Amino acid sequence: MFEAKYSKFLTILLIVIILAVIGLGSILGYNYFKKYSSISDSEKFVSTFTEDIGETGSNPTGTVETPAEGGSIAENITQAEVSSSTGKTKQYKGFNAIGTIEIPKTGVSYPILEDPPTPKKLETAIVALYPQNAEMNSVGNVVLIGHNYRNGQFFSNNKKLVNGDKIYITDLKGNKVTYVVYNVYQTSVSDTESYNRDTNGKREITLSTCTDASNDQRIIVLAAEQ
Repeated sequence: MFEAKYSKFLTILLIVIILAVIGLGSILGYNYFKKYSSISDSEKFVSTFTEDIGETGSNPTGTVETPAEGGSIAENITQAEVSSSTGKTKQYKGFNAIGTIEIPKTGVSYPILEDPPTPKKLETAIVALYPQNAEMNSVGNVVLIGHNYRNGQFFSNNKKLVNGDKIYITDLKGNKVTYVVYNVYQTSVSDTESYNRDTNGKREITLSTCTDASNDQRIIVLAAEQ
């Protein structure tokens, strides 16, 4: 009797372990697919971003209504040109894109979405934060923010950047400008002193993301045009 009950217990335990392994494998597989599908989408968008941009402010295809923020991301990449506060833009997954960012050292290749940042935008790409209605590659400082998912996506590897590393920003006019990192530091989430800094008539960018240890601390990367 005891042996029969013990055997039944082992069978049930084995089934539970198998189901747990299958469940864990499914979750890991889904997360892997979601991550690399997102990376593939963004890289495709970046590689074709300058196609048919034309002159800033023109809108040869007519105005396209931007889908509601809660809309389905399953629409994949929509590259329709639309009117915005900064002139002509292109769309990425239902949001207005005002440029692209590429950082060879960390494998970053993403659209830059117009401000203001929202949770949905930050789940989708890099987002402009400052100044309001920012235009990429304009004189002064533009602040860009991105998530640190601690998995290599978005700005997860900004901590690896050092002085001299290069960042490439492409704007809506098709201009690709090289920025060189000149300062990387850690600060509190409330520290915005670097945002409105004097750039001496040059173009600069600031990258901001959470540290690995805390959502209340930020890794700040400052870069100036080459």
